[in-house]
Amino acid sequence: MSQAVIYLIPSQLDESGFDAIPGYTTDAVKKCQVFFAENERTARRFLKKLWKVYLPGQEIVIDDYEWVTIADESATHNLFKQKINEGKTIGIISEAGCPGIADPGQQLVAIAHKMNAKVNPLVGPSSILLALMASGMNGQQFQFIGYLPIKQPERNKAIKELETASAKNNCTQIFIETPYRNNQLLETLLNVCAPATRLCIAADITGENQSIKTLTIAEWNNHKTDMHKRPAIFLLQV
Repeated sequence: MSQAVIYLIPSQLDESGFDAIPGYTTDAVKKCQVFFAENERTARRFLKKLWKVYLPGQEIVIDDYEWVTIADESATHNLFKQKINEGKTIGIISEAGCPGIADPGQQLVAIAHKMNAKVNPLVGPSSILLALMASGMNGQQFQFIGYLPIKQPERNKAIKELETASAKNNCTQIFIETPYRNNQLLETLLNVCAPATRLCIAADITGENQSIKTLTIAEWNNHKTDMHKRPAIFLLQV
């Protein structure tokens, strides 16, 4: 039996940001037999559009593939192991960006390594790395935190700890928030952080409404901005 192959297939960060997906992604998709997708409906739509953009005149037959929705549960993991044991070529598709980066696909990739499957990551947009590139902050030492605590005073404490760690290690701190709570997070950052601390907010990356700006906290306090419901990455450096 042949060795199973896993392709980590990037998807667009924004509906209008399709140009960020390399055309050769179609070569990997053609080889796949099974897709594990964070959201099957949007993944199907993404692949149909991929074909229209890069393979005009051709049409992907979605039902030729087997589809599994990624879930953090043993049933999904067991099915993934079964497909590896069968020597299948498997594609993992994130809801937005690159599989395995702040994404549940990471658990499947870890299983793939344990089972000696071949893992092939494909180039694609990652909002975390794109934001860091565009922030002007330290790209040699950085840390992705994920979500900060929602409630006070835990959130205030976490932000102060990020500032302290950034100053001590000359490290960029990267974090995210649920888009409808962006403004609340920004308000807390402006109240808690030192005036000289730099904050970058990168929103709608690769989309038509992309905005990326790095200012000090003092400057942000004089710069009115509305981040409500905009997918955003926050970066902080002292």
